[in-house]
Parts: sequence; structure tokens; C-alpha cells
Amino acid sequence: MYLGIDLGTSAVKTVLVDGAQRVIASESRPLTTTSPLPGYFEQDPAQWIDATFATLDAWKATHASELAAVEGIGLSGQMHGATLLDASARTLRPCILCNDGRSAAECQVLERRWPALRAISGNKAMPGFTAPKLLWIATHEPEIFAATKLVLLPKAYLRLVLSGEAIEDVSDASGSLWLDAARRDWSDAALAATGLSRDHMPRLVEGCAPATTLRGELARRWGMTGQPVIAGGAGDNPAGAVGIGAIRPGTAFVSLGTSGALLAPTSSIAANPDRAVHTFCHAIPDMWIQAGAILSAASCLAWIARLFGATEAELLAPLGLRPQAPSAVSFLPYLAGERTPHDDPAVRGMLDGLSHGTDRGSIVQAVLEGVAFALADCRDALADAGIAMTEADAIGGGSRSRFWLSVLANVLNVPIHRFAGGETGAAFGAARLGRLAVTGEAIAAVCTRPQRIETFEPDAGLVDAYAERLPAWRELYRPRH
Repeated sequence: MYLGIDLGTSAVKTVLVDGAQRVIASESRPLTTTSPLPGYFEQDPAQWIDATFATLDAWKATHASELAAVEGIGLSGQMHGATLLDASARTLRPCILCNDGRSAAECQVLERRWPALRAISGNKAMPGFTAPKLLWIATHEPEIFAATKLVLLPKAYLRLVLSGEAIEDVSDASGSLWLDAARRDWSDAALAATGLSRDHMPRLVEGCAPATTLRGELARRWGMTGQPVIAGGAGDNPAGAVGIGAIRPGTAFVSLGTSGALLAPTSSIAANPDRAVHTFCHAIPDMWIQAGAILSAASCLAWIARLFGATEAELLAPLGLRPQAPSAVSFLPYLAGERTPHDDPAVRGMLDGLSHGTDRGSIVQAVLEGVAFALADCRDALADAGIAMTEADAIGGGSRSRFWLSVLANVLNVPIHRFAGGETGAAFGAARLGRLAVTGEAIAAVCTRPQRIETFEPDAGLVDAYAERLPAWRELYRPRH
């Protein structure tokens, strides 16, 4: 039995997976985010531990025998968050999250200090990444920076609590800007540019490698017969790729989580940092992922649901299964700024084209279309790096919406495939990594594709209609910096 834990921004999701790769049980607990100032987003790391422990405590009551048989644990996590610990491994402040935009000025400082940043990391310095956040801390909270002895990404902090060891995998680490993406190792020059050294960093491992074991007292708490191996794990998107078998070139996928991304595994680095394309190490050795990332995806639907005082299901149901035509309303999904292709933390969202005849359905459809148009920007940025899409698999909570996937298929003009359980793809991928760390099996034998349950084909008429709308939608963007 294998356990996958996905530490997201909106929830912790856990899955129990058996030897036949069947999900035996799943649990989730919500997380809350604070925004002390506009553009600032933080979480208390204690929430992550409480939520994770709550899911496993629940299984102790309902799936005790399965939990007892767990041999391997894989971790997946929200990327880029800055979790700062003192000499006693206590957190010094709330974690600054991936969608936090406060460090825009520090990005410019970092690129000046380390001119090789883009060539070595494969990425442009953007506020969402971890390294600029540490420069912001050094400038605005110098006493915190001075007390910082260890910098961990969110899932590495969870692993520290679970095991007592500070370890990170290379996929998550490559979202920090401190990693040499080609060598899959920390860059001393990158660390020096932010006033840090390897002493401040966790030990690195590959995602499918054994990293450590669960603490004995926690294994006893959950009734486990041994101390399960904890794998290196992965950032949420690389873990999602493992979960759907996207482990080789030609397997593009779209993630519709709180944030969104269009991702393509590659056997070599195909960086395009000037268009804000992200380069990450894959959770699989000798593979990388090129990604276009947007800061708000399913969170846009949650936002409009709050405004209307309705559930997301209530908003989606009247739309049906597929669009009949584009909405007369346009929506820019930049509620927390944007990454690909704009790298603009200051830009904000917009509803355009409202009239007396605008109804709720038109606005909800426009929100879904706006996210799809933003992913079309990601598609074009990836194409500039030589990565062409012919189809894509969908994962994340947004993949539950058939209407949304139909919109995506027509906006991107490629077939979009849906899996059963696609919303738990990252946790399932983490469980696969936990299995690999225990068994040492061939990666391709474990990381197979789940069965596709539905394919959304582009409709020629809608493809043309959305293609006509896309240039006007892009004209709505106005930089604010």
C-alpha cells in the first residue's frame, strides 16, 4: 500500500493506493490564505501539518488495515513558497506563497547581481519564485533574514515534520531559481546572490528516489507496521505529470488547479525565459518540464461563485455540456497578477462588454473562457520554444467541468482528454513516486497512463469563433508597472 500527500494552496489531499494502482481511499482538508496587503499571499505552515495529520487520523478510524500496510509515502507540494526556519527548526513567519507579487523590485536586483540566472536556472526572475522573496525579506524584515538558518519549500517543511530531515527533490527545487537545471544541483552563485549558501538549503534527491523514513512515533500513531519510506516526491505539476503518465516528450497536459499551467515534458531543456516560460526538472531522472503558468485558474471560478453567492456547481449547471458560441463578455483572469507571458504582478482582472442584457451565465462563461485564453498565451509561448501541442490531458479540480474542457478544446484547437479522478492527479502521482522509492521498479512500468474516460474534440465553428475573439481579448491587457 502506498500513500500520496498533495500539499496544495487550497487544500491538503491524501490518497491510499494499492499494489494494483487503485485508489482505495481519499481525504482532503481545506487550507486558508491570508492577504495582509494587496498582492501579498501567505499561509501558516502549522495549517499544513494539522490538515495532513487530520486526513491520516481519519483513515486510522476508517481504513486502519490499509494504513497499517503502507510501505511508501510520496509528497507533492505547491511550488515556490518560502518557509523560513530558525536554528531550532521553528518557523519564523508565515510562508510567502507562489502567487505573492511583493518582490517585483527584487527580481530586477537578482538579475543584475547574477547575469547568468536565465541561462543556468532556465527561468526569468519573477516574484512567484522563491529566491526574490528572500531578497525582499533581507530588505524589509532583516531581523527575520538574519535568524533564518534553513529555507524550505512547503512540502519539504512537511517532510521535515514527518521525518526529522531537511530534504527536497529537484523538481520542486528548480522552482526556486537556486537550482542549476541542467546539473540538477544547487547553484552556489545563485545562492550567493541572495546572501545564502548550501548550509541554508535541504539535501537534494530525485523525485522517485528514497529520501528518508517516517518518524517512528508517527508510524505508531497511525498504526503502521513499519516505518514507511518517504520518496523525494515532486512539485505539484511534476507530480501531476507522473500521475497521468506524462513522463516522455509529446505528452502535454493542462492543469486547472487554484492556479493553472500548460506543461510539456522534454528530454532536454527547451528554455524560453524571455516569454516567461518556466523550466523545471521533472520528477523522473534526465527529464525536464517546460511550462506556461497562470496565477489564477480554478480560483477565478471560486471568486465569481463568492460574488454571486452560489456554489460552483450551481454556476456551471445552467451552461450545459458545451458552449454554443463565445460569451459576449470578456474576462481577464489576472486576479493575482500574471506570469506567462506577461510577468506582471501588478496587473489585475477585468470584465469587459457588460450591458443591461448581461446575465449570470454570460459572466460565468466569460470567466472560464478568460482562463482558456490565458492558457492559449501559454501555448504560444511554448511554441516559441519549439514545443507544439497536438493534444492535452487535463488534471486538477477544474477538470471536473465538461463545459470548461470543451471551451479549452476549442480555444486551444486540440483534443482535451479527461481521466477519472483527474482532480487528485498530483496526490496519485506522489503515491507512484512513493512506490518507486520502495520497489525500484522500472519507471515506465509504474507511471502508465490512466484510462481516459472522455475526449473533448474541437468544433470547427467554435474554433474559428474563439480564434476571432482571441486578438481582441489580448488587446484588453494593459501593463500597470
